[in-house]
Amino acid sequence: MQDRPAEIYGLMVPLDKERLLVPRGCVAEVVGYQTPQEMTGAPPWHLGVINWNGRKVPMVSFEGCCGDDVAPPTQRSRVVVLNAVSEQVQAGYIAILSQGFPQLVRISPEFVKVNANRSFADDSPIVCQIQMLDESPVVPDLDRLEAMVASETEALPGDGLEG
Repeated sequence: MQDRPAEIYGLMVPLDKERLLVPRGCVAEVVGYQTPQEMTGAPPWHLGVINWNGRKVPMVSFEGCCGDDVAPPTQRSRVVVLNAVSEQVQAGYIAILSQGFPQLVRISPEFVKVNANRSFADDSPIVCQIQMLDESPVVPDLDRLEAMVASETEALPGDGLEG
């Protein structure tokens, strides 16, 4: 019996200058763009909160979380709602601004390798960049991303994130 599946599914999320590869199981839903309710005093990457399924979910720019410019939304923008992998984020979800419609991909181990030419800081929300066929997406550190969002959300009193 095999310990690992022969292939897994992921979602290739288009960002402004690159793509983000997240495990399919982490994605709760992809929805149309909605303007978030801004949070006073939040860093530029913390775009605010959106209403999703009766919850107030924090929305971020992944590029901004990495220290890059925050790309403005376009007509093609979508919101990728991720299930939180820890209990750090009160809402239980994080939304990421996507610059287009994410694509479902099958990931086979024989076609994937880590790009050793690119490294990321320990406090980066990126684990690594991989090479898979003709794509070179970055893989998020979801625990780190959640810690970043939780720390900024907690720092903003009266933000209305309850319930």
